[in-house]
Amino acid sequence: MVWDLRRALLKKEEVESARLMDFEFRLRARSLRTLGEALGLHSAELARRSVVESDAAILQALSDEGRGSVETLAATLAECREAVRRELIAERGDPTPNRLA
Repeated sequence: MVWDLRRALLKKEEVESARLMDFEFRLRARSLRTLGEALGLHSAELARRSVVESDAAILQALSDEGRGSVETLAATLAECREAVRRELIAERGDPTPNRLA
């Protein structure tokens, strides 16, 4: 039986890509949910909107609703993202891909 390096690398790529996409999705949804909580909105409202809208569109819509300027909202979202990133790393581990030695 021969060990197939190509197949092993493709499998690693598939697993790592799925893990990174999962982390990014969770990071974005939780960050927007945390932003919504900070703004006094229903906690899941922005998380649901994140599925169909970009961050820029969501921030613009919030600004149009009178929740603050886009720049202020973006800064608050960045703070939320950092806090959520630390939480996710504590829960799920560091998203940095595992290197082949």
